[in-house]
Amino acid sequence: MKLTGAQIIIKLLEMHGIDVIAGIPGGANLPLYDALHKSKIRHILTRHEQGAGFIAQGIARTTGKPAVCFATSGPGATNIITAIADAKLDSIPIITITGQVPSSLIGTDAFQEVDTYGITIPITKHNFLVRSASELLTVIPEAFRIAGSGRPGPVVVDVPKNVQTESIEFDSWPDINYTETIRQPELPEISRIAGMIKDSKRPVLYIGGGITNSQAEELLIRFAEKNSIPVTSTLMGLGCFPADNPLYIGMIGMHGARYTNFILDKADLLLAFGTRFDDRATGKVSKFCPHAKIVHVDIDQAEINKIKKTHISISADIKDVLASLIPLTEQNSRTDWINEINALRESHPFMMPGNSDPLHPLNIIKYISELLDSQSIVTTDVGQHQMWTAQGYPFRKPRTLLTSGGLGTMGFGLPAAIGAALANPGKRVVCVSGDGSILMNIQELATLADLNLDVTVVIFNNGHLGLVRQQQEFFYERNYIASRFETNPDFVAISKGFGVNAYNIDSESDPVEVLSKAISQSGPSLVNVPIRHGENVVPMVPPGAANFEMIGGVKHE
Repeated sequence: MKLTGAQIIIKLLEMHGIDVIAGIPGGANLPLYDALHKSKIRHILTRHEQGAGFIAQGIARTTGKPAVCFATSGPGATNIITAIADAKLDSIPIITITGQVPSSLIGTDAFQEVDTYGITIPITKHNFLVRSASELLTVIPEAFRIAGSGRPGPVVVDVPKNVQTESIEFDSWPDINYTETIRQPELPEISRIAGMIKDSKRPVLYIGGGITNSQAEELLIRFAEKNSIPVTSTLMGLGCFPADNPLYIGMIGMHGARYTNFILDKADLLLAFGTRFDDRATGKVSKFCPHAKIVHVDIDQAEINKIKKTHISISADIKDVLASLIPLTEQNSRTDWINEINALRESHPFMMPGNSDPLHPLNIIKYISELLDSQSIVTTDVGQHQMWTAQGYPFRKPRTLLTSGGLGTMGFGLPAAIGAALANPGKRVVCVSGDGSILMNIQELATLADLNLDVTVVIFNNGHLGLVRQQQEFFYERNYIASRFETNPDFVAISKGFGVNAYNIDSESDPVEVLSKAISQSGPSLVNVPIRHGENVVPMVPPGAANFEMIGGVKHE
């Protein structure tokens, strides 16, 4: 058969099960789009390449499978870089295929030329600069293998325009089925961990996004319940262990509940499963779980002993480790430890606002959670609203919270919600954002209107960069600079201008009624919620402090 490089790419994407691609065409990738015109793959035309990257993330984060986005050369490639870097830090499998100037012009500062390969080396799991159409038969399957295997991550494939138009003859398509070889845990090390669990009086499970990637949530629940071990989660792990399970002790770290961080400080054994000891989770590392022996299981060998010295570590798939570990452990009620935990919950509770303050952000999050079922998907942007969502929303299923954890990207929430809705028809998707974050990618409201998806955007509007203002209040002697917006856009009018129904909540509104109307309607909607600009996310661990040195969120007798 004889095909062009562009046709080869599209056919291989079809063979890998890709049915949706987000992107923006330009001169350097038009041959790719010409080939896509003849394909059954659905293309989503975004208004910014960053939006395309985050739509791909929304698909990948909810399905666990690699998703694809397109960008042209030069500014198209540089616009999508933030989404690629975000995927790298959160271990999300996306494949970005970028157009590049013809090979003969590379290095000449040609129109819209940029060294995409060089720029993306530090922010990808792997990247390729394709030199010939024949290479694509190897490169595209390899991109999918790399993105989805082991610790997932982003891959960039940069394809010069002449490679896209080059025609080659070949006899057969490559085999796209591959078997991933992952080191299996060995019985002696599993037995040692089982022995440590048996001897432990105050164990704690500390879980992260690796549980989601491994699809190990059911085994995790069985393991925790059999051994009566309390479970705390990083931001990326929320939903892997049901929030309504009595063993769940909440989110760890900077904005975790006071009792959560106090429980961890008392632990004598920390089982760190599928997590990487991120600074937002650990606080001051030298004071993190100082009395505990550390067992660390992570599929990425590079994370072992990188931040916290371990007593036992295994570089393997956490699902395999749990499957091997459960039969070797004994049923244990740990009555004394559970009683101590319950006492800490009682003496250091997470402080929810009363019903007399219906517009408090935590109450708004509570109302939203009561309007959605456990399968609904929530995305967030980054800031105070993100932390209120993490603190107050009772996630019970994996892949139901999509948020930018490692990079902390404002503008993530709306396009990620679009991707989630595309990949999960029939599920309601709610994007919780802030008035600062939503403006970062507000142009994707036009994409949302095009697609008429069941996505509701809820904006916490305080006229500020809220988390910046909060840190200036706490740590910079209230020297407020560049954290207050001089003008406050009419988000309802803007949303309607994009063709999306929108609602304001004010002091005369019943917030539950307005939110219910927006969330229950077919198609997209937006709700603007005014909140007090001085409202803070508490408790909070100051930068450089230990987790038990929290400020705010104290119970008043």
